[in-house]
Amino acid sequence: MNAFKILGGAALALVLVGGLAAPAMAQKLDNKKNAPPAATTTVTGDIDFGDDSSEWANDGECDDPRFEGTGSAAETVDADILKDATDCQTAFDAGTVTLKVGGPTDGPVVAAAVDFGDNSSEWANDGECDDPRFEGTGSAAETVDADILKDATDCQTAFDAGTVTLKVGGPTDVPVVAAAVDFGDNSSEWANDGECDDPRFSGTGSATETVEADILRDAADCQAALDAGTVTFVGAAPVSTDIAYGDDTSEWAKDGECDDPRFSGTSVPDNPLPENIGHDATDCRAAVAEGTATYNGEDIPVAAFDYGSDWSKWANDGECDDLRFMGEGTDKKLLVDDLYGDATDCKALEAEGRVTIRTVYSPAYLAAAPHDSSHVDFGDNTSEYANDEECDDPRFEGPAVATSPNDTHLMHDAEDCRTAYEAGTVILISEAMEGM
Repeated sequence: MNAFKILGGAALALVLVGGLAAPAMAQKLDNKKNAPPAATTTVTGDIDFGDDSSEWANDGECDDPRFEGTGSAAETVDADILKDATDCQTAFDAGTVTLKVGGPTDGPVVAAAVDFGDNSSEWANDGECDDPRFEGTGSAAETVDADILKDATDCQTAFDAGTVTLKVGGPTDVPVVAAAVDFGDNSSEWANDGECDDPRFSGTGSATETVEADILRDAADCQAALDAGTVTFVGAAPVSTDIAYGDDTSEWAKDGECDDPRFSGTSVPDNPLPENIGHDATDCRAAVAEGTATYNGEDIPVAAFDYGSDWSKWANDGECDDLRFMGEGTDKKLLVDDLYGDATDCKALEAEGRVTIRTVYSPAYLAAAPHDSSHVDFGDNTSEYANDEECDDPRFEGPAVATSPNDTHLMHDAEDCRTAYEAGTVILISEAMEGM
């Protein structure tokens, strides 16, 4: 079984026994509009009425949708199955409700009543049941919701052999309930247009054409359609085969997050670094397959500059005390301690043209990495601080420069400074001053 597969089906515990289709999150359905045939069934065994944990318990109406009749509530939801015992048993004893035709009392479901689906799972016909609606020795150790109704042969064979059963309380054919779906946000250009543009969904409420870029980006439309029953959750769209994922040389590789800034989604951290482009292949490939990351192409968006806040003791004094800035509006003495701490002053002075952001601290410079370092003589690695992941050579400035570089390290911290230079986290001071 593929290592990317995660345990699934936990959300299915919320849904109904016996094949009723409406999710528990939906509003109650009107039984009069959806009434079954008038015929009733005779129960020959004991009925499990459950308990009184429904919010509608003991209100004089039977709210368990397994029952029908004049003693039944006009609207019921699947979440109340086995949860209105006193009302339903009273009504049943009085003859004002009966079990619906074909409705089980709480017994095993026979194979003929189970919709096993098809064999479209990647794991179909491997001798294990990969549909998370089932459990038992014949079931795969790890399952995902995307395989619901997609491993028919394996699951029916195991079901017939008695090595799997439908999970307790599990339905024979259920949609994924809204509470279990990460709808994402509304950042798609097609968001809020009345159609679900996320390709993880299908149905009459889905747009005719969908693209992978809209995965997790049309939340309001897709949630409304799922609640209305006009779309169902089918899982992630087929993964693009033309993505150059690269390798796993990032220091953050295989940590469960996609750290490549070419991707976005719930599995991607905020502001991933440009040096991770093409270097977190395993995580990103898995995230795309699961629908929690989307490939956005090779054009990396430039992040907005973070001015910080006003926590510096010199904040709001009319001078910019953040050493990321330069110009006549900066204070004579700029300290590392005031980084990100004088936002209001620096932002106002920048707007007036009296300060500018130092090149190495601009988001655009970082986003343009890797930078060519072939023209720089970095020297050697004889500094006592060589290879400590800080650049100690005083010729450079930037966030990766050591707090107090001095001339004893001049041209003696080659590898640290080269790595930081190419990553865009240091720059030669002489280069930064060019053009001023």
